[in-house]
Amino acid sequence: PFIPTDDSQILERLPVSPLDPELRDLQEMRQELSRRPDNLALASKAAWKYIEQGRRQSDPRFYGYAQAALEPWWAQAAAPVPVLLLRATIRQHNHDFESALADLSALLQVDPTNAQAYLTRALIQQVRGNYEGAREDCSQVLQLATPLIAATCLTGVGSLTGEAQESEQTLRGALARAPLGDKSARLWALTVLGEIAVRRGDAAAAESDFRQALALGLRDDYLLGAYADFLLDTGRPEEVVDLLARSTRSDALLLRLALAEQAAGTAALSAHVEALQARFMASRLRGEAVHRREEARFTLHLLKDANSALRLARENWQVQHEPSDARILLESALAAGDPESARPVLQFLHQTRLEDVQLAHLENRLTGGAKR
Repeated sequence: PFIPTDDSQILERLPVSPLDPELRDLQEMRQELSRRPDNLALASKAAWKYIEQGRRQSDPRFYGYAQAALEPWWAQAAAPVPVLLLRATIRQHNHDFESALADLSALLQVDPTNAQAYLTRALIQQVRGNYEGAREDCSQVLQLATPLIAATCLTGVGSLTGEAQESEQTLRGALARAPLGDKSARLWALTVLGEIAVRRGDAAAAESDFRQALALGLRDDYLLGAYADFLLDTGRPEEVVDLLARSTRSDALLLRLALAEQAAGTAALSAHVEALQARFMASRLRGEAVHRREEARFTLHLLKDANSALRLARENWQVQHEPSDARILLESALAAGDPESARPVLQFLHQTRLEDVQLAHLENRLTGGAKR
């Protein structure tokens, strides 16, 4: 923290103009909310718009603005349905998964046909590695949402439980039959397809899927991160630098940019390493634990501190069980010479039958090629 000494000092350059129509709409909503803070419909509309801006700009502050808009109902256990869904979404973003799941379960008790609630709960369950729970929620989405959204939900889970090839074929069929107009659903489906192809070791298919998703023209940081990881793994760091040069507001994307700069030997690396160190320190000062995985990856690959990275990766594994969470823990255990720390991940891979060529390679290195 610091106090500016001059009114002309520039604190930050905003990624969008204050004259942007959407931001002007938000400003008008905020002014109206200040006059009528108990207007649930207006508060819900403003909160969703804040969340959309937060996603688009990779700026967590907008989630705080969304929470502020919901302040009259935020602490209510039996909050209105719109607030429960918004609160769960904000808590999901903050990795407060237990509270988000509680909100969604309460919501579905009142509104058992809310497709978005089932979908959000399925995604949280998947992140936590509860694939059976995620599959059950996706089955509900099948009855309530479009075929492509339902298929993406179901095949995303199936691809992590020993059915990668079948899930990929099913999702490709659903995508071929889906109308072209819903770009958001197509982007999600193509991103999931790209990830499945990566885990199966099919680089050509992954390249095609990610490029088709990017060609839709929708800003999506998750897609950018997944494609950047693919490019890093296939030895193309210069392309990552080009892809993410203007995406430094996002910690996760800045990390990938720094990893690419390290591999490419670019001069901007040191400044970006310093920026990441400052961001992770600020996150800890705020008591946040949103980026444990990214900090572990940063600590292992950029700071070369295997023991600290392993500690962070183990903390992260207590919260989420995605393939990338498994990977950083296995990599850290290998670098630290502590294969025993990898045991929970290896047990998880056995139980779920998760197919991933990179994880299989790391497991072989950790176990000396011993059979599962």
